[in-house]
Amino acid sequence: MKHLKLIILAVAVVAVGGGLWLWWQHERIHPSTDDAYLKANVLTIAPQVGGAIETVAVIENQHVAAGDVLFGIDTTDLEQQVQAAQASYEAAMQQTSAAITDLSSVSAQVDSAQAALKDAQDSFDRTATLFQKGDVAQAALDQATSARDQAKAALDSAQSALASARERAGQAGDDNPAVRAAKAQLTLAQTNLARAEVTAPVSGWVSNLDLRPGALVAPNMPLFSLVEDGDWWIDANFKETDLARLRPGQPVAVDIDMYPGLTLDGTVQSLGAGSGAVFSLLPPQNASGNWVKVTQRFPVRIALDTRPDDPALQLRVGASTSVTVDTSGLDTAK
Repeated sequence: MKHLKLIILAVAVVAVGGGLWLWWQHERIHPSTDDAYLKANVLTIAPQVGGAIETVAVIENQHVAAGDVLFGIDTTDLEQQVQAAQASYEAAMQQTSAAITDLSSVSAQVDSAQAALKDAQDSFDRTATLFQKGDVAQAALDQATSARDQAKAALDSAQSALASARERAGQAGDDNPAVRAAKAQLTLAQTNLARAEVTAPVSGWVSNLDLRPGALVAPNMPLFSLVEDGDWWIDANFKETDLARLRPGQPVAVDIDMYPGLTLDGTVQSLGAGSGAVFSLLPPQNASGNWVKVTQRFPVRIALDTRPDDPALQLRVGASTSVTVDTSGLDTAK
């Protein structure tokens, strides 16, 4: 009987030791953590123009598709800005046309001054020839010279006025700088008018909504959030002793705490380059005499490959999860 008890005790010790070894092997090959949370892209919705809210087309937690109207801003001021910009554009076109018309008039004056100078030069040449022959007096030559000089001065003045007119007129039509500037202002005013109706950039759920008609909003003012329903992932924090066997591409089993019994499939996407403590607002300072070594945790990004089949089991950002990575492929590869 005494020997039987010793045998039973020895078997029990071996069984416990074997169980602990098997558990250790399983934990080594299948590292897991419950310090993991469900994530998705969360967009901040902000208007690009300011004004009074006219309509709110959504409610809290409503699902919207990309392009659905979220809210609208009163367009009275924006419409007036479009009208003012349209008037400025038309005025610039008229001013350009008037400048070009003035340019044609000044160009005609240059042609006339050139003709007058040619006549004055011809008259001077004839008078100078007659003066050399003694057929005319000095007074006649002086008068011809004065007329030629005046004609030349008039041509210089006309050419200067033509250069100034060309500088003012610029190019015709939409190629004119003043017209381009006015057209750009008109386009901007029309764009701002269209921006008064804010639509969903992606499909997802409206969250943190506290917007009512009549509220005044400013450009780029954050109003509420939109949780995108596209990509989902897990940010899991593993102990540094588990990282030796973790590799991108390894399969992951994901359990979501809010839905007991639901297990989703995932894949290791990337391993963090630094521990969570490194990027915290106040990193720990270990330069002290009572320092205690603490196992650090490193973030691991896990892509969620499957979704719940039941539409009622909606995924929610920030939900607690437990993840288990299958690293047995490392041993198989060897």
